[in-house]
Amino acid sequence: MTKRNILIGCTGSVATIKLPLLIQKLRDSVPDIQIKVIVTHHAEHFFSASDIPEDVPIQRDADEWSSWSGRGDPVLHIELGKWADLMLVAPLDANTLAKMAQGLCDNLLLCTARAWDFGKPFFFAPAMNTRMWDHPITGPQIETLRSWGFREIPCVAKTLMCGDTGLGAMAEVDTIVQQVVGCLGEMELRNS
Repeated sequence: MTKRNILIGCTGSVATIKLPLLIQKLRDSVPDIQIKVIVTHHAEHFFSASDIPEDVPIQRDADEWSSWSGRGDPVLHIELGKWADLMLVAPLDANTLAKMAQGLCDNLLLCTARAWDFGKPFFFAPAMNTRMWDHPITGPQIETLRSWGFREIPCVAKTLMCGDTGLGAMAEVDTIVQQVVGCLGEMELRNS
């Protein structure tokens, strides 16, 4: 299989605690893979950088501004999009979903998504409280992303961290990995 570059975005959902497991399972499933991670400020609350392998760069909002000092310098959100063969936002919280569906780009993750090459796969795995999932705006926002060709990995029903039970939990890591690996396999077939 061709060496592939995967860009994982994480947002301010408690499901971000699964980031280390997601990285591990992707690496176990696709031996020749490179991973970079973009985290929102709120995502950083839910994991420790020490739990992420040292060879997996974690990109933050501050990196966007520290890497550019003048005309001609690379722009990080553009460079990340060029580097990646596939982008996966897991988890995609309600706030980032709303911003993305409206085209807002006020952080590194959203700027990268806004500048995404639509010829490459983009997956998203929603994760939010059941009440947020059930809000009338959520369905149209999900449909907006899907209408652009972004691929939804649907949320599941279970008892959430807050104790509520219902839809809104991020899909299981194995399900997410299966979707990504399947897509990489399709890409390999097209290129052979």
